[in-house]
Parts: sequence; C-alpha cells; structure tokens
Amino acid sequence: MERFDVAVIGGGAAGLYCAGIAGQRGLKVVVLDHARKLAEKIRISGGGRCNFTNRAGADPSRYLSGDPDFARPALAAHPPEAFIAQVKARGIGYHEKHRGQLFCDTASQRIIDLLLDGCARGRVSVRHPVEVVAVTQPAAASAVKRDEAGRSGAGRVRFELQTSAGVLAARHLVIATGGLSIPAIGASDFGWRLAAAWGLRTVAPRAGLVPFTITDPAWEPFAALSGLSLPVRIGVAGLAEARFDEDLLLTHRGLSGPAALQISSFWRPGQTLAINLLPDFDAAQALLAIRAGRADAAAGPGARLSTVVGGWLPRRLAAVWLAHPGGAAGARGIRMPAAEDRMAACAEDGLRRVGQALAAWNVRPAGTEGYRKAEVTVGGVATSELDPRTLECHRVPGCHFIGEVVDVTGWLGGYNFQWAWSSGYAAALAMSSGR
Repeated sequence: MERFDVAVIGGGAAGLYCAGIAGQRGLKVVVLDHARKLAEKIRISGGGRCNFTNRAGADPSRYLSGDPDFARPALAAHPPEAFIAQVKARGIGYHEKHRGQLFCDTASQRIIDLLLDGCARGRVSVRHPVEVVAVTQPAAASAVKRDEAGRSGAGRVRFELQTSAGVLAARHLVIATGGLSIPAIGASDFGWRLAAAWGLRTVAPRAGLVPFTITDPAWEPFAALSGLSLPVRIGVAGLAEARFDEDLLLTHRGLSGPAALQISSFWRPGQTLAINLLPDFDAAQALLAIRAGRADAAAGPGARLSTVVGGWLPRRLAAVWLAHPGGAAGARGIRMPAAEDRMAACAEDGLRRVGQALAAWNVRPAGTEGYRKAEVTVGGVATSELDPRTLECHRVPGCHFIGEVVDVTGWLGGYNFQWAWSSGYAAALAMSSGR
C-alpha cells in the first residue's frame, strides 16, 4: 500500500493548485482524478481563454454562501494579486476584458500548464484516469515511512483510499471534486456522496451561471429575436440585494448573456426577473417631455412612439416589445399607446406606463438550461462544517474541502477560479504547517 502525506481527489483548478503548493512545501502528494483529460473546465472557460481571476476577486460580497463572511480569510490570505504574480512570472500574457475580468491572451492551456508545472516542481504524483471507490478512516494509526527523497511523511494514517489502481493511505485528504456542472466533461457528485456518508451537512446543489428557458407562448415574438443583445439592469423581483448591469442576450429558448447568467445564481423556480431595459435613464419623463415638445431631441410631438422607443432600444426589440409589453411576465393587461401613435396623441398616463414598463419589464422563466449549460454549481458542503482559515472539516480532522464542492459560489467574471486558488492555498498552507 502506497503512503502519502496528502491525497487530493480532483484534478481541476483547486485540486492541482493545492497539490502543487503542498508538494513544494515538502509534503508527499498524490492527485487522483477519474477523467482522461485533466482540468477540462479550465480549458473551455472564457471561450478558451480562461478568465482566471478578477481584480475584485477578494471581495466576499461577490460570493453566494450560507455564511457571507466564510470566504473572507482565504480570499484575504491569497488574493488575486498572488495568482496574477505567478501568471506574470511564467510569462503568460493577459488582458482585462470587462470590470476586472482577467483573461489569457492566448489559450487556457497556459493556465493548466502553470498548475501542472507547480505539481512537477513539488514532485506531486498526478494519476488519471483513476476512480476512487471508497474512502475509509482506519481505526488504528500507522506510521508513514520516509520516502527516498527524505520527506518525513510522519504522522498518523487517517485515510485509506480504495481506488481502481490499488489502495493508498494518507494522513491528509483534500476533496476538490468540483460541482455537477457540465457533465459532458466529467462532473461528479463525489463530494456530496462523501459528505453524506460522513453525516456532514450540505446545501442542496442547483445550477448557477446558467441561461434561462421560457416556455410561455407569449415569449414567441421575442424568441424570434434570437441573437439580439443589449445592456440592461437585471434582478429578481422582490430581491433587492442582487442587481447586475450587464448585457442580456435573447435566445430562441429564453435568456442568456452575462446578465442572465449573473442573476441565475440568485433566482429560484417560480420567481420573476425584473429587467430595466434602459438603466440610468428615466424613460417616463423623457416620453412626457417629448410629447410636450420640451425635449432636446430629434423626435418631437409629431414622432411616432415606435420611432422614439426605437431610438433607445434596438429597433426590432422596440417593435416587438411595444406590441407585447407583457412578454412572458404575467404583466398582461397593461394598457399602452399603440406603437404607431403620434406622441402628441398619446395620453400622459399611457406614456408614463410605457416608461415604467421599460424600467421594469417582468419576465418569468420556466426554468434554466440546467447543469449541462451551467458554469458552476451553487451549494455544496455547508460552511458550518469547515474552518474558514484552513478549509478543514471540524468533524473529520485531516480532511479539507476546497473549491466548488464548498457552499461558496462566485459571480460571473473569474471569481470562482479565484475561490479555487484561495481555498486551495489555504488548505495547502495548513497541511504543510502541521495544523
């Protein structure tokens, strides 16, 4: 039976990063992954350019969790600057695309190579495809002998791993098996199953950063606009703490784009999306001013309503929206002026309603595209089960849960990779410090 200081289950972003750091700090480490290709989620992320962090990634307010402050210690101990420094040192070109989001100038493979190089420098044994069949905790402690390199490996064997390649023993175990998102590249519920076997509390998983589906027949005119995108402010009706200013993409199946993905992590089935089609613009007052001839604009009282709104929104959307202002929102019954009415002929109350509806277009999704299209999994091992400084499990000493398998989910834009780096670093530091 092979013996290690650390066994890491999961060869994705968090697992490889943690393993490399632990190995470089003198621990004998093995990484086990069931996939034939490691780190596929990194490879496909950011359109193949890997949005590897966000300059604001150490701000806990950018994360969803049962305990909003849980992520703070790990993010503070290993902020974006720490990982960016490694990217720079390796000569990987990168650029800021939008609101602090950092992408590789070339392929995501550069980040995978960075992680694998870290493992190589730490003499980490990376093995795949290997299935972990069972994890047990031997009742009797056994010593781990020094290996040929002189690394101590001293301490009790806390864990035995039954794998498709034999039995391994380790005194530290790291669960970095990610979430359920994108099953086509090997998503696994291993972390949830192990937590359940140990009686740990978990937060039920659900798809996050995922497009919405809309099945209401009232959506059909909007589905015909598939591919149209525009900047909006989006939230969940009645949920004040979540509002995003991002681009919204209309699809033949519903809504996508950064705006939809961002709010999807907060949305629950049955809830309504509140979409401001003209953020930071008082459409109601502007419409009334144009009607009265007070507006300093090309359109005047003689202009048609469709012309005015079509100057603010993409024209195709303006035409469909004015004809179907309720959309799939359940906001039917709103009496609006006709799209081809002249502004001077529109009642003030009607124009006010148009402006208000543009600022609060309510759309009720039927659901989401689910895990097959989700970028992350919301939920995971409850933060109350873990030490926020080390990610070690209170009830299973020596076991650390890191990355997406923990109930910490970042916003779109590199935050989830930053959590992988920070949580992996916290676990590696704790294990190598003998905590």
